[in-house]
Order: sequence, then structure tokens, then C-alpha cells
Amino acid sequence: MKEDLKKKFRELFGKDPEYSFFCPGRVNLIGEHIDYNGGKVMPCAISLGTYLVVAKNADKLFRFRCMNFPETADLHLQSSYSKTGKEWFNYPLGVINEFLKDGHTISGLDVLYYGNLPIGAGLSSSASIEVLTAYALKIIYGINISNTDIALLGKRVENEFIGVNSGIMDQFAVAMGKEHKAILLNCDSLDYEYLPFNTGDYILAIINSNKQRTLADSKYNERFAECGKALKLLKKELSAENLCDIDTRAFQDSRHLINDPVLEKRALHVVSENERVKEAKEVLSAGNLKRFGELMYASHQSLKELYEVSGKELDTIVEFCTTYGDCIGARMTGAGFGGCAIALVKKDKFDDFARQLMTYYTVKIGYEPGVFASAIGDGVREVKA
Repeated sequence: MKEDLKKKFRELFGKDPEYSFFCPGRVNLIGEHIDYNGGKVMPCAISLGTYLVVAKNADKLFRFRCMNFPETADLHLQSSYSKTGKEWFNYPLGVINEFLKDGHTISGLDVLYYGNLPIGAGLSSSASIEVLTAYALKIIYGINISNTDIALLGKRVENEFIGVNSGIMDQFAVAMGKEHKAILLNCDSLDYEYLPFNTGDYILAIINSNKQRTLADSKYNERFAECGKALKLLKKELSAENLCDIDTRAFQDSRHLINDPVLEKRALHVVSENERVKEAKEVLSAGNLKRFGELMYASHQSLKELYEVSGKELDTIVEFCTTYGDCIGARMTGAGFGGCAIALVKKDKFDDFARQLMTYYTVKIGYEPGVFASAIGDGVREVKA
């Protein structure tokens, strides 16, 4: 891909690029919808992602090009920028704006992006572009900024420049990812640790439902409010700052306080998912991939039945996985209502798995899913010649 990108760069700008960079996407392995309830998430960087080739220019212009989108922009160097419409180049423009606001000197740049992440599938394509751009500016201009601070800068761009109220997990995972490692992350404190995720004879399959996540934002806000209501009722007897401060036994003893079947289900998902994350840490550290797969299935079941953020498409994928003997675990990943699922599949059975799943899914849903094999990879980096 790198050579194709360089060739395209020469066609567009009439010169060779000076730098090449890559930033992955991410999946969340387990710990869904608990980050805003005081729990920890377990993302990892994947081998799919976004590439960037770039060269300085003397024209004081930012020339934005992308092989995935037809929109282009040639913008004069200014002291600050504002979002312009919904075009893809607002993501790198927002990052440049942050660096300029911080007083860094930046010259004109010719940039060409290419991504092999499915857009809108919940694999963090926007965070990948943000972190990639920030890391490139760090290297090109010798700016002293850590990868953690790059992740925080990317979140600011997403929240303030783009106007999307997202958390830190996506940017953190793609900036800080390590090969064969999952990240156990507290999204509030940014405390984190790396856990071994050696998949051995298995590979991480990423299955794109090809259904856009149309309800994700509205349902996110709804679930957030429901969790707040459940916590307020439980605090009549329990001393807890967050739902994730409550264990299963304490919840069962006090669930009568809620007296609302919907709120009970929401709280039970949060409490049980938080305990699954704690067990997942133990089993990964012990190299027990089989048990981790069982926790993935249990997580999906909870998201489907208790939190109700799955959907026919994601359920169909996981339903097939439970019938496929060489798949030991699967779950939806991300906000839900479309997007992607992940599965642990025997490496030498992946092609057969993908073929059978595509047939099964197409019969039930009416169109094909996308099925990709991914390694657990490093975070953002420069790609040397």
C-alpha cells in the first residue's frame, strides 16, 4: 500500500513525499458501556488503520487529499481555523488548529491520506486520523508532546472542533497500542496497564455488520440517564460514587430499591460487565484464551438482553459464531445498533469461517457483512522506507 500511496502522491503534487506514517483503528475487547459508570475498558489497536504521506511546501498552503474521499481542500496558512461543513479534512484541520493555538510554528504541507478502516463502522477511523495527524506534526516539526497528550489533543478536536461528545478511549487506544497487548484503561483518570493478549492459534476476526449506527447517539444519552437514575435509587442504602463501585452481591441485596424493571436491567448489565472485565484481566494474565472467549459471549448476551443496545444484525453474527466450532468467543464492540462485532477464530479456519458467516448473514439480513482478519498491533508510528 505504501508504494501505491507514494505513486499517487507524486501524481498529485509532482514530488516525492518526505515522511510516511500509520495509525491503527481499535476495537474494545470487553467492557462495553461501563466507562461512564466508573468502570474500565479493554481496547487494543488493530492492524487496519490510516496511512499518511506528507511533504512540506513553500506556498503556505495546506493541501488536503485522501484516496477514500473525493473532497479536496487547499487552505492558506492562518493563525486559526474553524470547521467547514462535514468534509473529512476537518479532522486534520482541527489538529493543526490545536497546534497553532498552542503556539507551534507550522509551515505549508502537502498531505495524502488513505484508510482501510470501514467508515462509520465503529473502529475509530476519525480518532485514527486525528492521532495520525498530530503524531506527524510532532515528528516533522520536532514538537515535544507525549502520545498521551496527543490522545487528549485528539479528544479536544473531536469534542470542540468537530462537535462530537466522545470519550478518550478511541484516541488513547490508537496512540498507545502495543503489539499483542490489550490496554486496561480508566477513562476518567487515564490510569492504564498493558495485559498480554497472545492469541496463539487464533486470530481476531472483525465483522462489519454494514449497518450504520443510526441510533447510537440518542440511545447512548438514554442509557446514560437510566444508569444515573438507577444509581441515585441504590445510593439510598449503598455508599457508591458509580455503579461500577457496586458488586453483584450488594446489587442483588439492594435491587428492590430500584423498583423499575428497565432500570434494574441497565444496572445489572453495568455491574456484571464490570466484573467480567476484572475476570478478563485475570484470565488474560494466565493465558486462558478459552475463558476469555466465554466472557465475550456473556458480555454480548448482557448487552443484548439487559442493556438492549445490540440489534438483529449484530445478534446474527454472534449467533453464527456460537455454532461454529472453531470460534471460541464473539461479541458486539462499540456503541451498538450496527457497527462491528469481533470474534476469536482458529487461524487456519478463518477463510472457511468468513465464507460460512457471509452466507448465513446474507440469508438472514439480506446483504453481506464485511469480514476482516486482524492482528493486535502497535499504535501510531512513523513508517520508514
